[in-house]
Amino acid sequence: MKILAFAASNNPQSINQQLALSVARLLPQAQVVSLNIDDYELPIYSGQREAELGTPAKVTAFLQQIAAADGLIVSFAEHNGTFTAAFKNLYDWASRSQRHIFQHKPALFLSAAPGAGGAQSVLQAAVKAAPYMGAKLVSSLSVANFPQVFDQQYQQIKDSTLFLQLQHAALTLQQHIMQSKAA
Repeated sequence: MKILAFAASNNPQSINQQLALSVARLLPQAQVVSLNIDDYELPIYSGQREAELGTPAKVTAFLQQIAAADGLIVSFAEHNGTFTAAFKNLYDWASRSQRHIFQHKPALFLSAAPGAGGAQSVLQAAVKAAPYMGAKLVSSLSVANFPQVFDQQYQQIKDSTLFLQLQHAALTLQQHIMQSKAA
């Protein structure tokens, strides 16, 4: 079982990347592949640029990473209550090549923030957009007060209740992947 885990953020110290990878590690039998969307930086999307450039190789590479995965763990960073510009731009470019960029893969959507809101606004937007993105959403969870609940040394959630919620979400993803593979 191959899991693609990434943050919808281009911050090199992204707490959402830490969260996505820590949740992926809760599935020890999974082969976890992580990506950094900063590796897929593109010019701001416009129809004119698309006509001039065609489909950039980075878009094709991003979509190939998704195609090679059995399931997805995506953790969304929040900028001004919505998606980061880096993710939205990559999504805009990728959706021109493949409308449902997440290719109907089972997906777990997460969000994390240092404050009490836990980036819930962007997570709600992502959940609402999941059908348009082609995500077969199996669970979603927001993590508030990330610096207080995440152990930097061990790269895992230290709050036991939250840990169990995330573990349940990860196992739900695994179950959906296994069902998809059996069908």
